[in-house]
Amino acid sequence: MQKTLILWDIDGTILHSTGAGMRALQRALGEVFGISGSFEGIEFAGRTDPLIMRQILVRYGIEASKENIIRFTDGYIRVLPGVLGESDSRILPGAEELIREAASHTQVVQGLLTGNFRRGAQVKLGHHGLWDYFPIGAFADDSEVRNDLGPFALERARSHWGTEFSEQSVWIVGDTPHDIACARAFGGRVLAVATGKSKSSELRGHGPDAVLEDLADTRAFWSVLRA
Repeated sequence: MQKTLILWDIDGTILHSTGAGMRALQRALGEVFGISGSFEGIEFAGRTDPLIMRQILVRYGIEASKENIIRFTDGYIRVLPGVLGESDSRILPGAEELIREAASHTQVVQGLLTGNFRRGAQVKLGHHGLWDYFPIGAFADDSEVRNDLGPFALERARSHWGTEFSEQSVWIVGDTPHDIACARAFGGRVLAVATGKSKSSELRGHGPDAVLEDLADTRAFWSVLRA
């Protein structure tokens, strides 16, 4: 029987860090570059970390070179655990239960597909004890273009589990139109959840395979994936 591969987005899908990521970027900007300023107008939802950092550096007249992105990233990862500890970061209803259920299914495997750097994803999920549920993933380290990430995740899943996954057996679970576009870019399927900034009506307008208001109804989630 063909295994189903679930690729989870993190922010707005599994958890809300209540702005911890943005605050960590602000703190890192100050510590690394000596700059304090607003990020108003910079889109965070569904964007990759390096793309966000590039926009911030350009706004403040700093060269968005590879070296400066690395410095910014290292500063961000350094302060992120402390900022998370000060925040009200929380797992969204149903997400942890579904992740644990997926781990117990013989015909379901799961990984990550996220705009976070791998180290950032580990900090965020590790803060809630969920990192070890995801043996593979595709991250912003692979590409700052989110639509490039699907093939990375798929290849790693094939290698890790020693099996082929057809595109139609792969589900991205995410909360933004960018997640939908990412799934379509490599032929995967997508379950959109209205737990981020995008309402369900907006998500439906981008043509996902299914939309749920949230993940609290775990039966509804599995009904979608088994359809």
